[in-house]
Amino acid sequence: MTQEIIPSAETFQFRDLHPLLSMGTASDRYAGWMGQVYSRERFECSVKRRSRRLGGKTFEERILPVESVVEYFLHFSTLELDFTFYRTLFDRMGNPTKTFTLLQDYRKYLKPENRLILKAPQAVFSKKLRMQGKFVENEQYLDPDLFITQFYRPAKDLLGPALEGIVFEQEYQRRDERPPLEKYAYQLREFFEAIPADTCYHVELRTEAFLSDAVFRVLEEKGVGQVFSHWTWLPSLSKQFSLSQKKFFNKNRCILRLMTPKGMRYEEAYGRAYPFDKPVEGMQSPGMIKDTVMLVQAAIAANVPASVIINNRAGGNAPSIAQQIAAEFLD
Repeated sequence: MTQEIIPSAETFQFRDLHPLLSMGTASDRYAGWMGQVYSRERFECSVKRRSRRLGGKTFEERILPVESVVEYFLHFSTLELDFTFYRTLFDRMGNPTKTFTLLQDYRKYLKPENRLILKAPQAVFSKKLRMQGKFVENEQYLDPDLFITQFYRPAKDLLGPALEGIVFEQEYQRRDERPPLEKYAYQLREFFEAIPADTCYHVELRTEAFLSDAVFRVLEEKGVGQVFSHWTWLPSLSKQFSLSQKKFFNKNRCILRLMTPKGMRYEEAYGRAYPFDKPVEGMQSPGMIKDTVMLVQAAIAANVPASVIINNRAGGNAPSIAQQIAAEFLD
């Protein structure tokens, strides 16, 4: 590592830390990042405000315009967009949705070297969906046709090489709701055999019981990445790596997602991190930074590119967490 790279962490410049390391965040356009990632003089007068009700409280979210992604990519080399999780890109009739239109807006501002990670729609990978205030069985769970026609093909056609990865987020399943391991592994195998072969697939297993040999065998056979996720009910990143026998199932890329502190629910993490403009003392889980760097170094040693995706909810302010990771990595 050269000494010249070190100031990049101090000034929120994370693009050139290592040829095999991509740093990015989960979502963008946070007004709280002005002065770190975004120019205050350019965007302060174009902030949009919207109210969000969460955990019995109301929060005012301050959002920058999509064009701010140009400045984002001056600092980071990849960006995860999670709005694709909530709605497909095309509807059942083959018409573009508002989600597709928003993704088109992002595409207009991308340079050839910029990369996006998209979350696959929950309609594809969630066993239950929240509708009208309650959870109901998803009748299209693991439907390959839905994935291909309403998400995959539109995304590939629109983004081309800018699409760095697709994350399939498996929601947490309680003991009385989850299928036997062998059945779940069989379901995964059937799904990935039915969709186009691609190197951009990664699965985030949010049920610890599914971090098992039966499931890992399927991922390895199909070349599907295991997302190493720092999330509420999951074990540490280092333990997840050990459970997979320290293998990278997708040789083209490893994705790490730093989402929430251990044991902290979404609502609490959001409330503590808000308004996302600075680190929150005592919020970040001990060991998260060291585990992240350990995994990145292991991936680099295996010649596997690593993408680290950071959420504000992991400690208050994603750019500041990126600083910590960069400093530890370069030390």
